[in-house]
Amino acid sequence: MKKTFTLILSALLSANLLQAQDSLAIRKFYDEALVNGKAYENLRYLCKNIGPRLSGSAGAQKAVEWSKKLMEGYGFDKVYLQEVMVPHWVRGAKETAFIIDSKNRIAVPIAALGMSVATPKDGITANIIEVRSLKELEALGESVIKGKIVFFNRPFDPRFIETGAAYGTAGDQRFMGPAVAAKYGAVGCIVRSLTEIIDDYPHTGATLADPGTKLIPAAAISTKAADKLSNMLRLRKLPLIKFYFKQSCQLLPDVLSYNVVGELTGTEHPNKFITVGGHLDSWDLAEGAHDDGTGVMQSAEVLRLFKATGYRPKNSVRAVFFMNEENGHKGGTKYAELAAQNKEEHIAAIETDEGGFTPRGFSFSDVSKDFIKKVNDNWKSTLEPYEVDQLTIGGAGTDIEPMKGKVPGVVLIGFRPDSQRYFDLHHSAKDVFENVNKRELQLGAAGIAALIYLIDQHGL
Repeated sequence: MKKTFTLILSALLSANLLQAQDSLAIRKFYDEALVNGKAYENLRYLCKNIGPRLSGSAGAQKAVEWSKKLMEGYGFDKVYLQEVMVPHWVRGAKETAFIIDSKNRIAVPIAALGMSVATPKDGITANIIEVRSLKELEALGESVIKGKIVFFNRPFDPRFIETGAAYGTAGDQRFMGPAVAAKYGAVGCIVRSLTEIIDDYPHTGATLADPGTKLIPAAAISTKAADKLSNMLRLRKLPLIKFYFKQSCQLLPDVLSYNVVGELTGTEHPNKFITVGGHLDSWDLAEGAHDDGTGVMQSAEVLRLFKATGYRPKNSVRAVFFMNEENGHKGGTKYAELAAQNKEEHIAAIETDEGGFTPRGFSFSDVSKDFIKKVNDNWKSTLEPYEVDQLTIGGAGTDIEPMKGKVPGVVLIGFRPDSQRYFDLHHSAKDVFENVNKRELQLGAAGIAALIYLIDQHGL
């Protein structure tokens, strides 16, 4: 009995010692991030000196070159580029749109959807049909839709606490709506911006179509203008309301671009990897500060924090700046293909692509309830003092998703900051450096470093 008690006491003391060591290491990451953090000033340079970084653009290439030099300057063990062919879509001249009734032409803000085609040179004028869902569109059919502009006007559902869920349930009208409208003979498509805030900033984003599908011009309309158009359609007879829009976007041949990779080589398991990343590309309406400048700068900052505090990971840790998340996902696909081709063993991959807001925790994709219970039992109390302890089952991220099925054993994890303000800015001209809070950004980088440290020390 005495021997058993001694063994139990020894195990408890050992566990407490390990937890104390973990807490001390994590405290060092936070101190370094909050006192000497570099993510915010790096983000300033990315936003103000480089700016928009849509795949295939000069800005994207400039960002690649600068990012590689940044990580080399930090002295990471390896810094290299992964070649990837990406789409090259350009917006062209600023779009024009009017609501037209019998007496007035009312100008409204729109932005062409990514990968959309241009209107004819003189634009399109047609009657407009308002729908709230793809099912409603399909129920109307070709006899009603043909020759008209389809107006998708389903707003965000405000009942969701996590706003990404509202984005997910409203998003099909942008992702697939134009292609479905084209199938029924529509000549154009206007989509309510995917945001809850009511303002005059259109939010762009990619629209999708299967190869060989007929394409029609498609644009996002600001929420304020969408409400105005909807009210006019409701109060007046349909034939009296027309819509005009003009856009000159085009899809050019694919071009060569790159993922940017920085690595700290593991001291014990150099051939086992933990990846953290975000996407370097951004939409062209603004600076791509929260989407996803914050994510790539946090990813580089994690490795810098390890070096600055003297932490040498057991496993190799990579920061990856993925290219082309916004309109093709080619960078994430290429990273997964190369990992599989090289037979790399990946323990975990973490994506930070939900903005640089106050960190809340992490979501683990495709894991069991028993798994998430064990993660919480082991790590929640360690992360709780930093308020980054919400460890749940959920999505991980677009860029690391292709690793599923290609890279056996990898656990996919999404960094989860507070979501309430993200879609106010997302894909719009408001996504600029000035809307990023320095402390929130650097708390997030330290929180990600803490989780990677725990995974590196204790495994999953």
